[in-house]
Amino acid sequence: MLFFYVFLQKILPTMTDTETIRKLIVQGEGLCVEFKQSRDSLSRSVFETICAFLNRKGGYILLGVKDNATIEGVTEKSLPLQLKILACDMNNTQIIAPSTRIDTEVMDLDGRKIICIYVPESAQVHSYKGVYYDRQGEADIKLTTYMQISNLYIRKQAGYTENKIFPFMSMDDFVMEDIEKAKNEAILRNPNHPWKDMDYEEILRSSKMYLHDEKTGEKGFTMAAALMFGKEPVIYSVCPHYKIDVLCRKENMDRYDDRDLMTCNLYEAYYRLLTFIAKHTPDRFYLEGYFRLSIRELIFREMVANFLAHREYSNPYPARITIYKDTVVSENWTIPNVMGAITPDNVMPRAKNPAIDNFFRQLGWVEDLGSGIRNLYKYCPMYVPGSFPDMEENDVFQLTIRYEKEGDMSDTLDESLSNTKKVLMLIKENPKITAKQIAEIMSLSMRTIRNTLSELRQNSLIEREGSKKNGSWIIKE
Repeated sequence: MLFFYVFLQKILPTMTDTETIRKLIVQGEGLCVEFKQSRDSLSRSVFETICAFLNRKGGYILLGVKDNATIEGVTEKSLPLQLKILACDMNNTQIIAPSTRIDTEVMDLDGRKIICIYVPESAQVHSYKGVYYDRQGEADIKLTTYMQISNLYIRKQAGYTENKIFPFMSMDDFVMEDIEKAKNEAILRNPNHPWKDMDYEEILRSSKMYLHDEKTGEKGFTMAAALMFGKEPVIYSVCPHYKIDVLCRKENMDRYDDRDLMTCNLYEAYYRLLTFIAKHTPDRFYLEGYFRLSIRELIFREMVANFLAHREYSNPYPARITIYKDTVVSENWTIPNVMGAITPDNVMPRAKNPAIDNFFRQLGWVEDLGSGIRNLYKYCPMYVPGSFPDMEENDVFQLTIRYEKEGDMSDTLDESLSNTKKVLMLIKENPKITAKQIAEIMSLSMRTIRNTLSELRQNSLIEREGSKKNGSWIIKE
C-alpha cells in the first residue's frame, strides 16, 4: 500500500496517458483512487469523494468505471453537462467550501469515454454542503463529531501542538527532581554538555520549551514543557485526556493480568514503561564487538521512545502498549507522513514533536530520525530469529514486536480456530461489520483479520454480497 501511494504521488500531477490509467483501474479503489459510474449523469457522491481527497492525500476519481473495475464509460451526450457541473460546483462555496481547483480530462478507453478527475491534497480543510469528509481506505467517511473535525484541523495545521503557550505556567509547576535527573543523564553521556552550567529554567528555555509568539506577543512555557516535566495537575490542565495505558494480556484476554495506568510526565513514564515491559518479557544477551548487550533493552527503548516522542498529544485516542503471549504492540495517535507499512527502505522520517524529540536525543533515548527503525530491523531478528518489526502508519501508528517464537502447531491451530469462531460470531451479529471494526473489537492486527477473512472465504464459509463499501457478509450453511 505504501509503495503504491508513493507511486501515485509521483504520477498524479502529470498523469494523462491511458496506460497509467489502466494500471490504476487494475490496482482498484483505495486511499487515492475512486471509481464512479456516472454513465448518464453526474453522481453527487463525486463531491463527497472530492472533499475527502482534498482533506486527505489527494487522488484520482475515474467517472465511467464501476466498483468492480469494469469500464462502462460516460455517454457522449452527457459529457458536456457533467463537465460543466463539475466546473461550476467546484467554484460554488455553497457546494465545496472553500472553493478550489481540480483538473479534469476526458479519455478514451476501449472505445468508451471516461472522465479523469485529479484532486490535489489541500493545505486547507474543506466541506461539502457544510459536511466534512475524510478518506479511509476506499471509503469516504462523514465526520460527525467535534473530535473528528478537530483532528482534521490539527492534521492540516502548519505548526505543532506541543508549541502551544501557557503564559501562567511557572517553574513551580514542574517536578524539579526529574529535571535534575535529566541534566545528570546528559552530563554523564557528555561531560562537556551545555546543560552543565545551566539552571533548570535555562535548560527548558534552551530546549525551546519556553517560546515567545511574535504574532500575538504571548510568551511562556509550552505544552511540551508540561508533558516532559510537569506535575500531574498541570498536565491535566493543559491536556485533560492525557494518559498512558500499559497492559499484560497473556492469560486473561478479556481484561488483563497486569496493568499500569500512567498520568505522570514523560520523563517518569519512559522508565515506568521500560520497567513494566522488562517485568513481562524475557531478556537475551549478545556480544557486539567486545561488549555484552541486552537485546531486550535495545529494542524496547526504541519502541518506548518512538511511542512517546511521536504521539499527537492533542488527540484523546488512548496511547496503549499491550503485552500478549508472544508479541508487544504499541498504539498511539499520530499525524501520518504516509499511509501503510513502514520499512527502512521507504521510511520518510519527520519529527512529530520536535522539542520533545530533541530533548530525548540529548538524553540518548533516540538518535537521528529514521535510525530507530533501522535499529529495530537490526536487533529484532537477534531477539527472535527470523522476526522483524511490523510497523503500520495511519492516523493510528501501530508497532508490533515479537519476543517469543510462535507456539507449536497445536497452540497455533487452537488460537486460529478461536479467532475464526469469534470472527464468525461478529459477522452473524452484524453482517455489515468491517475488517477494521473486527480488529478493534478483538484487539488484533488488521493483517490477522484480513488473513482470517480470506481463509473463511476460500473455505466457502462466508461470502461478500454487494460492493466493498456498502455490502455485507453472508455466512453459508
